[in-house]
Amino acid sequence: RHGVPHAVGVGSGTDALMLALQAVGVRPGDEVIVPGVSFYSTAGAVRALGAKPVVVDVLPGRPLLDPAAAAAAVGPRTRAIVPVHLYGDLAPLPVVSVPVVEDGAQAVGREPAGALMTLSFYPTKVLGAAGDGGAVLARDAELADRIRALGFHGRTGDGRFHAVSGAAPRNCRLDAVQAAWLHQMLADVPRRVARRREIAARYDAQLGLPRVPRDAKSPVSVYAVRHPGRAVLAAGLARHGIETRVYYPRALGAEPALADLPQPATPNADRFCAETLALPCHAGMTENDVERVIQAVQAES
Repeated sequence: RHGVPHAVGVGSGTDALMLALQAVGVRPGDEVIVPGVSFYSTAGAVRALGAKPVVVDVLPGRPLLDPAAAAAAVGPRTRAIVPVHLYGDLAPLPVVSVPVVEDGAQAVGREPAGALMTLSFYPTKVLGAAGDGGAVLARDAELADRIRALGFHGRTGDGRFHAVSGAAPRNCRLDAVQAAWLHQMLADVPRRVARRREIAARYDAQLGLPRVPRDAKSPVSVYAVRHPGRAVLAAGLARHGIETRVYYPRALGAEPALADLPQPATPNADRFCAETLALPCHAGMTENDVERVIQAVQAES
């Protein structure tokens, strides 16, 4: 599905990020560059390894890592950069001398551009497990073997347990029951993605609101619009029985868990987080559901 030879199942999308970062050499005291718009786990995985997340801005009008800002933030302690393929759109990758680990938690089906990409199988994803789960996609067999060992107490092909490149192995394998569930659900992904794209195309044509741009191959993991009166719009839609969601209420660098780490200004991320509202868009929606959303948005905006 992703055009790579190796996929290592792990316990969650966060585990996937931690193992991938460990595999490319991130250790305590290192720095890892992350974008200003993402779920906290992108930075939390870095902190859990004892490293420092350095938050940089996103592109104007798009919630994707600004590659120029990322390249400019590279310093002597930088060990990796984590672009996030938010909403299923591929972030442009910076041209740098440090490893790039792509966070593809919302980008199922997209082909990685670099050596490693991580996935999440949280139940609400386009490809969701019955519980938690994740994977690391790898082009390099040695990296894939290192990730397998890191996620299974350091066990390698000889059945022995080893230290792995100076990192601390642990147990974060993909549960066999979740793997079985995902195996059955995998065949349904094209239908789910096609339905999401159909709904998104109708929204594009009829809502009359600025939307978050997306590329043609996006699985439309989230359909989001931008509105300066987001709270008023959300309250109005709620009166129609339409649930909405603010996934990123503040830029990543403004999260309290990072308050001890001074971060550079991220004005593009700040604007995006202040205006964006996600609307219902998933394969379980009927035509009546879609029409209800469209009519409610038109009435309230």
